[in-house]
Amino acid sequence: MAAPALRERHAAPGPPPAPPGDGGRWEPSPSPAGRAPARGSAAVTGVWLLAGAVAILFVAFTSTLLVRRAEADWRAGPFPPAFWATTGVLLASSAAVERARARGRAGDLDGLRRGLWVATALGGAFLGGQVVAWGGLLAAGVGLATSAHASFLYLLTGAHALHVAGGVGALAYAGWRAHRALVAPSAMEAATPAAIYWHVVDGLWLYVLAVLFIL
Repeated sequence: MAAPALRERHAAPGPPPAPPGDGGRWEPSPSPAGRAPARGSAAVTGVWLLAGAVAILFVAFTSTLLVRRAEADWRAGPFPPAFWATTGVLLASSAAVERARARGRAGDLDGLRRGLWVATALGGAFLGGQVVAWGGLLAAGVGLATSAHASFLYLLTGAHALHVAGGVGALAYAGWRAHRALVAPSAMEAATPAAIYWHVVDGLWLYVLAVLFIL
């Protein structure tokens, strides 16, 4: 009887008990650096989903416009000269956003901050220019009920301006995040989705102009 007992006392010890956790398995918690890309990826995915919804809205507007334009009384109005200036401002803002992102990817946090604030200011200038353009149309006697083309002009440019206002808010938030960030990669978490949305509304403006004055 002593031999079995001796063998039990000298048997190799088993594996230590697993630390408490999910199913008794221990896994290291992800580091903050590992969580950052997940947050950024989720934000980018959300922006693309939002862009898809915006595209569907404007396609619906376009379909209605094309049906109305087929009627005999459709008359296209003149191109407001102020739209040349606002288009230039909007394109410049997209260039500023891309310049900011390039500086951020290079690790230049100050350059990222400056670019985002410049783009935000240009976005605000675009909205101000749109107000001037609408005022010029009204002063010329082109109101919302003047013609079907005028109605669609105010509808499409007004809806676009609302989305630009949201984009200006997103850029301002990205600039605020960059101001508080200690390193550029952290600031890029907000800058990248804001830049994507801004380029979407930039392209949308060119689409609106094409629908109203070219197609």
